[in-house]
Amino acid sequence: MDSARPNKTSSRIAKTFQRVIHLKSATRNNRSRNPGFCLLIPQEKLRCCESHHQFDKEDEEEAREEFKNRAAMAAFVAKLFATVSAVKAAYAELQMAQFPYSDEAVQSADQSVVDELKSLSEMKYSFLKKQIDSSPPHVTVMLAEIREQQSLMKTYEITMKKMQGEIENKENQISSLEQKLQEIVQTNKSLEKKMNASGSFSILDNVNFSEVNPKDFVLVLHYCLRSVRNFVKLLIREMESADWDIEAAANSALQKNDVVFVKRDHKAFAFESFVCREIFGGFNDPGFSLQSKSSLSGDNIHQQRRVFFFEEFKKLRSVGVVNFLKRNPSSLFGKFLKSKYLQLVHPKMEFSFSGNLNQRKMVNSGEFPETEFFKSFAEMGRRVWLLHCLAFSFGQEVGFFQVKRDSKFSDVYMESVTEDVFAAADGGFRVAFTVVPGFEVGRTVVQSQVYLLPANSPARN
Repeated sequence: MDSARPNKTSSRIAKTFQRVIHLKSATRNNRSRNPGFCLLIPQEKLRCCESHHQFDKEDEEEAREEFKNRAAMAAFVAKLFATVSAVKAAYAELQMAQFPYSDEAVQSADQSVVDELKSLSEMKYSFLKKQIDSSPPHVTVMLAEIREQQSLMKTYEITMKKMQGEIENKENQISSLEQKLQEIVQTNKSLEKKMNASGSFSILDNVNFSEVNPKDFVLVLHYCLRSVRNFVKLLIREMESADWDIEAAANSALQKNDVVFVKRDHKAFAFESFVCREIFGGFNDPGFSLQSKSSLSGDNIHQQRRVFFFEEFKKLRSVGVVNFLKRNPSSLFGKFLKSKYLQLVHPKMEFSFSGNLNQRKMVNSGEFPETEFFKSFAEMGRRVWLLHCLAFSFGQEVGFFQVKRDSKFSDVYMESVTEDVFAAADGGFRVAFTVVPGFEVGRTVVQSQVYLLPANSPARN
């Protein structure tokens, strides 16, 4: 039994060696046919890899869920903005329906506002309950954008209608004001035409020869200056129509180019100064420098002169100037008007305004045109002649004076044509030029009207 056991053991060992040798030879053969290596992985590591793969699947699902939630929230916000725009559009429509008031339109717009506010309330409730719409987000976003654009367009249309209504209202107001202005202008023209046609000056209608005094002179002077300024306005309009350089013309009228005007429209004072300088030239001469004094000579020349000029005053204060000139072309007033027109209206000026010299030729030949320009000039001349006649109706000496340039301002002999200069300057004032001359009637001084500048204001180069 003992000898049998070793034999069995040795046979087992031999079989094992044979298997190992056979395995090695098989491995060599396999390596020769398909070279490589074999890695034995523990079971723990295999389990770990399987768990990691499971975790990746869970992360991917979470990422998908988060993306879905974000898309749903973006769609919800887009829908919210669209609803807010719809509320604004509905409210704008409600306001539009009230002006002018329309019962049906107000009810419809009010219901639209209520419906949109309900939609907002429902969206708030669904957000708080986290019950956001589950429809495809991209479809919701697209629909929300379409709705928002429609609401904005509706709001713009309502705003345009409102603005159009305001424009129409303003245009109606402008039309109404223009009509009122036209009526006022026509009324003024009618009144002015009546005044010019009748020549009426009711203030002195009842003045007797013995009662004439310097106060009457001041009244007629103001009456005269209104016509001077009307003519100056017409003169400037003609210059503008003829494309004149108004600034250059103003400097030429003043015969200087260093006056700095405080305001643009103050250039009119330069033309008024020129017209007054020309039309009042020779005022202190009884014949306005048109005839010698010997024509009124006699034993009692002073009294004769007073009576003569007062009769001239009464004769011209109540007549139409053009009709008077046609009936009395050789009168002293006619000669005065002819001389002043040829002196004041330069040929180049007349040609620039009308394109010819027909008016000048007519006046020079003793005729008087009936154009608007000449009528305005003739009315100014009539009032200046009235002032002249009244001045020499007094039993006192009459004279006029111009204030020298750069003279110190004196409120005894001068008054400013504007009040702006007094507010703009702290120191004294100097005279830039005389606009209307001053007058001396006996011991009475009628102030000249001057254009002032601050004493320390620099002259323009």
